[in-house]
Formats: sequence, C-alpha cells, structure tokens
Amino acid sequence: MRRVFVLVIDSLGVGALPDAERFGDAGAHTLDHLIAAAGGLEVPHLTQAGLGHVPGVQGLPREEPAQGAFGRMAETSPGKDTPTGHWEMMGCPLEEPFPVFPQGFGRELLDDWCRRAGLPGWLGNHPASGTEVIERYGAEHIRTGRPIVYTSADSVMQIAAHEEHFGLERLYDSCAIAREMTRSMGLGRVIARPFVGEPGALRRTYNRRDYSLPPPRPTVLDRLLEGGSNVVGVGKIEDIFAGRGLSRSVHSAGNDDGMRRTLSLADEVEQGLIFVNLVDFDSLYGHRRDPKGYRRALEAFDAALGELQARLGEDDLLLLTADHGTDPTWDGSDHTREYVPLLALGSSVGAGTELGTRRSFADLGATVEEALLGSCAGPGLSFLSELAG
Repeated sequence: MRRVFVLVIDSLGVGALPDAERFGDAGAHTLDHLIAAAGGLEVPHLTQAGLGHVPGVQGLPREEPAQGAFGRMAETSPGKDTPTGHWEMMGCPLEEPFPVFPQGFGRELLDDWCRRAGLPGWLGNHPASGTEVIERYGAEHIRTGRPIVYTSADSVMQIAAHEEHFGLERLYDSCAIAREMTRSMGLGRVIARPFVGEPGALRRTYNRRDYSLPPPRPTVLDRLLEGGSNVVGVGKIEDIFAGRGLSRSVHSAGNDDGMRRTLSLADEVEQGLIFVNLVDFDSLYGHRRDPKGYRRALEAFDAALGELQARLGEDDLLLLTADHGTDPTWDGSDHTREYVPLLALGSSVGAGTELGTRRSFADLGATVEEALLGSCAGPGLSFLSELAG
C-alpha cells in the first residue's frame, strides 16, 4: 500500500465486551443506543461501507453487498480509556491497568504541586465532568486564581483554568509540572482544560493539551518511522503517544477541522500513515450524554467521509474504528467498556468481506505495518490478506 488512513471515531462502541460487567458497563452499546435515543441516524457512506453488518449492530440497515470489509475488535488491555485503546491499536497492549483515583489526589501532592508551580492553591479534587466543575467552581477560580483539579474513572488528573484570568501558558506550565510529579505514580495523563467566558457563560476551548506517559514498548508508529515511512498524527495523536513515532503532527479544533485537515493531507502526503483522532464524539457528546448531538456529529462526519473516499488512490487503504465506547444514554459521564467497529475501504478491498471479531485492537496496527512495510512484528494478527475477500 502507498498510504493508509486510520480514522478513530473516538468513543463509537458497538456493544459491551464480555467483561463489561466488571467495569459497570454490562449492556452498554454506544451506536445502537444513540440511534434509538436520537430517533434515527442518516449515515449513507458508513452504511454503504458496512457499519450495519458489524456484529452486534442492530440500529442500522445492512447494505447488500457492503462496499467494504467489516468486523469488530475486542480490547485485551484492562481498561477503557483513550491511551489504552490507542496504544493497543498500535501494537502495545497493557497487561496492568493504569491506576485510578476515585477519591481524588492526596492533599500533600497537590499542596506540593502548588508550591512548585507558584499557585495560590487548588479547587475541587474529586471525580466530575468538565462542564460540571467549571460551572461549580468557575467564579471562585476567577476570584482566587486557584486552578480546578478533577478526575474521572480514567487514570487522569484534569486541570481547568481560565485562558485570560489565569493564562493559557501558565496552565500548560502547571500541567507539565504535575506530569513530572505524577510520573512515578503511573498516572496515565494530565490534561490541561482551558475555558473562557464569564460566570454563567463559561465554555471550554479547543486549546486542550494532554500530557501522557509514553508507551512502555515500541509501537507500530515507531517501527514505521524507523522504516522510512511518513507517520502523520491528526488531532490529539501526538499527545496520546507523548510525541513519539511521528514525523509530523497536525493539531485540530474538533471533528470538522480534523476532517478538513485530513482532506488536505490526502492531497499532499504521498506515502505513509495518516492517523486521525476525532475527539468531539467523545468529549462533546458521549461524556455529556447527548445522543442527539452525537447523531448530528456522525452525520456531519459521514459527509466528510464521502469526500475522503473520493480522494483515495488505487494503492490507498482506509480503516475506520474507535478506541472505546462512551454510551450517551449510560449513567454517569465516563467511558464504557465495548467492542469497537472495524471498517476497511479501498480499491483492493473486496465488497462484503467479513473480518469477524478480532481478538485485539492490535490486529489493526499489525495490518497497517504489513501494508506499509511488508511485514509486521506483532503482537496483533494482520488481516491484510483477508481484505480481498
């Protein structure tokens, strides 16, 4: 293959994994539940590709024959967060879960962080949704200059602050200090969560920045780069992999901007991997439990997908998947432990090819590696030879 496009529809799960009950997610199904709650879904390109044929999907019609290959992937890593899903996807599954902090972080840690970062103190320090904490603490934050600290069911310390009253670069610097202080704890991510506006009308911006741990082992991205391939990350890919394994990074301001940038890359990048994360599905609609918004976002993405398909050459492969679920009808605001869809499109892909249920997200990375380098190092099993049907 000349080029491989991997588009991650962040959080589009397609049914609870067998161990979902252990995570409190038995019965979750992001796609089917959002369709039912939103009153339908019009995604002709995804339907033609075969999304309705994915095992476990009931809410979409089955195009006969499907235009591409279809299946689903199970996550072997013990988690349901963004780094875990993406790392496994690129050949680095985890054996142990990241630590989580359902009671918040220790006062000693936060006080020490404030001293090192020159902060007057902190607010919050408990599990919460991002919109909830800025509504609850936003006015006090502006008045006192204390950043808002919160977490979730993921291994994450999120730090929210006002871009103007606190300062964006100051927030980034504070998060970088927190990242170094929590590295030995194994905390998965520190996330800068900037917002703007005034109390009563506060809103988050796309100036988010993730400070992740690097993957513990080499990934497909590392091997592609070492093999001389271009590796372009779009969206938060650079943050998820701590900047490793990329020849170029293109940050984006949401789904629409991410697809515009992907279309531009399709016109200029002649060889390699274009790896795209589309975050709005998760951050704006899944976590906020907004199935109608999720529907609108999928329908907008579907239109852009048609444009991308028109730009594919004979030696290009397009793979669509997700990194976890975030059922917008589920209790709470956290991710859900689910299978993820797998769709493949391209002139070399046989119409209606069944890929079944893959045992690991790593099968996708193995396929990318074989497509671009001619062989794969594992641990996933490439399905490249299966795509012709």
